[in-house]
Formats: sequence, C-alpha cells, structure tokens
Amino acid sequence: MIRQLIRSYVLLVAVAIALFTVPVAFTLTNQLRGDTSKSITREARTMARLLGAGDVASCEALAKMAGAYPKKEKVEVSATDRCVRETLRQPTPDPALTRALERGAETVDWGSDFIWGKNLVVTVPSFERPATGEESADGTADGTRAAGKKRTADVVGAVRIKFSTDHLTDRLWQIWGFRAGLAVLVLLAAAGIGVFAARRLTAPLRQLNEMASKMSDGDLKARSAITGPQETQTLARTLNQASERLDTLIASQRIFVADASHQLRTPLTALRLSLDNIADGVDDDFVREDVEQATAEVVRMSRLVNGLLVLARAEAKVTAAEPLSLRDVIQERLGVWRPAADERGVTITLRGSADGRPLVLASPGHLDQVLDNVLSNALEVSPDGATITVRVESRGDEVVLSVLDEGPGMSDAEKSRAFDRFWRGQGLTGRSGSGLGLAVVKQLVTDDGGTVILKDAPGGGLCVALTLRAARHGGG
Repeated sequence: MIRQLIRSYVLLVAVAIALFTVPVAFTLTNQLRGDTSKSITREARTMARLLGAGDVASCEALAKMAGAYPKKEKVEVSATDRCVRETLRQPTPDPALTRALERGAETVDWGSDFIWGKNLVVTVPSFERPATGEESADGTADGTRAAGKKRTADVVGAVRIKFSTDHLTDRLWQIWGFRAGLAVLVLLAAAGIGVFAARRLTAPLRQLNEMASKMSDGDLKARSAITGPQETQTLARTLNQASERLDTLIASQRIFVADASHQLRTPLTALRLSLDNIADGVDDDFVREDVEQATAEVVRMSRLVNGLLVLARAEAKVTAAEPLSLRDVIQERLGVWRPAADERGVTITLRGSADGRPLVLASPGHLDQVLDNVLSNALEVSPDGATITVRVESRGDEVVLSVLDEGPGMSDAEKSRAFDRFWRGQGLTGRSGSGLGLAVVKQLVTDDGGTVILKDAPGGGLCVALTLRAARHGGG
C-alpha cells in the first residue's frame, strides 16, 4: 500500500510538471526561434538597403557590416555582384535566390520544420534606392511605388545571410536540460515527501495489521493504539472490543474444560474402584463376569472422557506458536514409546534429510500430543516384529514429518473418515481406542498452521504425513 501511495503521488507530480513545464519549454523554444529569425532578417534588410545604394561607400559599409559577426557564430554573408568583395561572396543560385531576384520575395529557411536544421538561411531582395523623394515608413519611395508595393523591376540584387544554429541548439539544450533536471529534483523531493506521507498515513493500518498478526498467532491480549483518522480509530476500537470478547469467551471455555475434567474423572474413578471392590468380594462366577464387563465399560468411558477433554483443550487453547527443534521433540517422544514397542519386538527408526535440526513453528506441547497419538495408533496396528519409520524432510518453508507403519493400512473410504470423531479403524490388536486420536492430531496441527494427510506407505501400511511451518534458525 505504501508503494502504491508513493507511485500515485509521484505520478501526480510528474503529470503536473509535464502540464506546466513542457508548454513553457516549447514557448521559450518558439520565442528563441522567432527572436533569432527577426534579428537576422532585420540585419539582412539593412544590408540589402546598402546593396541597393550601389555606391562605393555603401558597398564598403556592407562589407564592414558583414565582417562584424564574431567567428564563433559561424555567419556567412553573400551578395550579388553589385558589391562583391573578397569578404563578400556571390550567393549560390537556388530557388530562394530566384524568388528574391524575380519576385522580390524574402525567404527565411530554417532547414527543418521540427525545431531547426544546421543553418538558418535568410535571403532578402535589394531594391534600387530612389534618387529623389522621401521614402515612406515601409521603405517605399513616393511617386515610384504603387499601393505600397515595390515593383520587381526595381530589384537590383539580393543579400543572403547563412547563420549557424549551433549556439541555438546549445541554448535549446539549456532550456530543456534545466527543466528536465529541475523536474528530476522535484520528483525526487516528491518521492521523499511521498514516503514520509505514505508511512504516516498507513501507520494506523500497520498497527492494526500487527495486532491482527499477533491474534492469529494466539496472542488475544494484543491491542491496537487508537490513532489516525476517524475511520481507523473506529476500526481499532472495534477490533480491540472483538479481541476482548474472544479472550473472555476462550477463558470461559478453558475454565469449563478444567471443571469438566475434575467433575467427570472423579465419579468415574470412584465407580471403577467400587466395581473392583465388588469383584473382589463376589464368589459367583456369573456375577464376577458381569462386574468385569461393567468395569471394562467404565474404563472405556474413562478413555472417551479423557479423549474428549484433550480435544476440548485443543480447541479451546489458543497460544502463540514458537520455534521448536523438531528432532528434539521426536527423540524425546521416541524415548517414551520405545519400551512399549520393544515388548512386542517392534522397531522404531528415525530418518531425515541432511538439514541438521530443523525448526518448526508450533505451540508448546502440541507436537508432543500429536506424536503420542500417531505413534500410539501405529503401534496398535503394527504386527509383532514390524518396523515403524519416522521420517523428517525439509522443503523450503515447510517441514514434513511422516510416520509409516506396516499395518493393514486403510482404504480410501476409511481415509476419508479417519479424522471423524469416535471413528475407529480395524487394528490388529483390537478396537480398544476411543476414536478421537486422529481428530486431536488434525485439530492441533491445523491450529499451528499445518496440514495432515493419510496415504499408503510404500511397503504397505499407512503413512501419516504432517506438514509443519518451518521457522528460521535462531527463532526468527
């Protein structure tokens, strides 16, 4: 958004500069062209009058005037043979000279319609000066001119000035270069002001975004400062109120989970103890069998309650994700489960990529519960003497944790239902689970911004693939 504001601001300033500076530059260019044309034409007319006099003094004055131009201006003056001198050459015949001698017409040739060419060539006809009478204001002689126009029969020659436009081109570059440089400086200043203005305008939005990021990571205590325009202040108040309500609701849910854990576990434990006491004091085998069956159902109910409480805690608990060493967590949990696996001759191996000890973003305790549930399921369905493989792979911004077993696997229909609550697959060791393990796994992994999928293992069995967010080393 800051970049868009800066681009819009600079573009607006650039359009303003173009609208005000370019026309001025064109006007100055046209003015330079017009002033130069008038100046050279005026000088050429003066020389033509001297040529028209035809006497020695006038020709000397013409030659002196022609030689008065500085050499750096590269000016060439030529005149017809009436006053030809060493410094005053004969003009080269061309259409402009023909028009001047035959029609008495002046010609101003810039050499190009666009700006100008290499030279400005002005050709002015020379009329014979009257012997008597006074000239009118426009240069015509009384009694010898009709309707203010000279007759072509009075044309006695022509003067041509060839004026180099090099210094005009230099002046043109100065006009446009100065304005271009000034425009660049103005745009740079506009960009600097735009950065300051954009950052100042977007500061409240950045604060809101920072607050939203903290909330998405589980920090419901995050609040945004109420600053900026009225609209952003209203939005900040609304988000702060929503964050407070969410914090209150989740805190209430946590209290409920804690109370439910205490209230449900206690009577179930008491009921199981009572059934055990009854079983110890009963001699009738049929009654003992009924008591043992009731005890088994109580045990199963306890597992269901424990599973529901774990799932409820997973849904209610919102904590910020932290960078954790995935290999450290895996090795710790494998150390817990290997004794149980050794009892059945099951081997648990750890394999991984050569990325050292990858860091993942996860809430404290989530990975422990996830691995416990996945390893418990894998151990339950694995036959005696089988191998459970735990594999870690780094893939850019993600880390994939896979647990592969050698059990019977799952059909596509079973995989689609495996994450449903209370759904239990057919393991080789019986159906003693609560059906909540994979549901808890999915909830915890999803809360940490990851995904979990089930697929067939290469050598048979099931592969549980957990995709977790990678964190930079050092906790960044």
